[in-house]
Amino acid sequence: MKNNLKNLKLFSLFFVLVMTLAGCGKPYLSTLRPAGEVAKEQFNLMMLSIYIMLFVILVVVVIFVIAIMKSRRSKLGENFMPKQVHGNAKLEVIWTLFPIILLIILAIPTVLLTFKLADVRAMDKVDSKGENKQMIVNVTANQYWWEFEYPNQKIVTSQELVVPTDKKVYFRLHSSDVKHSFWIPAVGGKLDTNVENINKFYLIFDDKKAKDAKNVFYGKCTELCGPSHAYMDFKVKALPQSEFDKWISDMQAVKKPVASSSDAKDGEKVFQQSCIGCHAVTPTGKGAKGPNLTNFGERTRIAGVLDHNEENLKKWIKDPDSVKPGNKMAGQYKVSDSDIDALAKYLMERKVGN
Repeated sequence: MKNNLKNLKLFSLFFVLVMTLAGCGKPYLSTLRPAGEVAKEQFNLMMLSIYIMLFVILVVVVIFVIAIMKSRRSKLGENFMPKQVHGNAKLEVIWTLFPIILLIILAIPTVLLTFKLADVRAMDKVDSKGENKQMIVNVTANQYWWEFEYPNQKIVTSQELVVPTDKKVYFRLHSSDVKHSFWIPAVGGKLDTNVENINKFYLIFDDKKAKDAKNVFYGKCTELCGPSHAYMDFKVKALPQSEFDKWISDMQAVKKPVASSSDAKDGEKVFQQSCIGCHAVTPTGKGAKGPNLTNFGERTRIAGVLDHNEENLKKWIKDPDSVKPGNKMAGQYKVSDSDIDALAKYLMERKVGN
């Protein structure tokens, strides 16, 4: 009796712990706190499957308990032989049809949602002028960073995706090297980025949920793509349409970066002599070997993983392999410590707008 009571207490403690951990999801990252129409529909489908599984478990447990209680040896004796039901057509029909019905209940909404989310025809339609009015972002995955191109707005950025809320945002996904996978957990399911083809899908960022998450969501690569796969993160800024339009205008207004301080001007010279071969500092720099740095000074992370400050930037420039092993920047250029200091000043000044 004491052992049973002890086991019950341990089970209760474990159950409370599991329930506590289940509520630890953050609004900017958790799939259990959906922040958009797509995420909500996928969440509902997931909950439907869980309800079906719980129902099956409940039925099996009830039958099991009834069988144990009615067939106790102390009640029926040692020589009791239960009734044999092998070949009972009625029972066999029941336990065959029962799973089929449950599968149909799950299959119908799954198929309907799959076809709904796969409908991206709108992003391929253009008017008589050859223009598309949809919000489209071309995503290119690289080891180990992300490039985001806005073809209609003719701007490019990296590492931080900026999108409008309460509007369908269509994505074209592609990889420049190996297979990756694009995932914003709170907003929708993941989709692979391949070298040999382009995948398409859409997401909707709910404005109210975005405000709850302070307008920032986290994105991740979910396909093992090399030694720094775990560090291939990106940020998503979900802004109201008016703020998004202002961001677009500010980006389009950038023609040529201007260094203000003397240290930044020295850093600009270093940049032009070394970094310019891989990086762009204007929003039209598409397809460069490295991330576009137009709005680098406004980012919240360096290399996607370090806090955004000059010390971490210097660390990244000096020894990128210590931060992201296997990255393509390592060993490209050798610059002195004084050049790194000046370069950090220059990059921290790369901001857009006021």
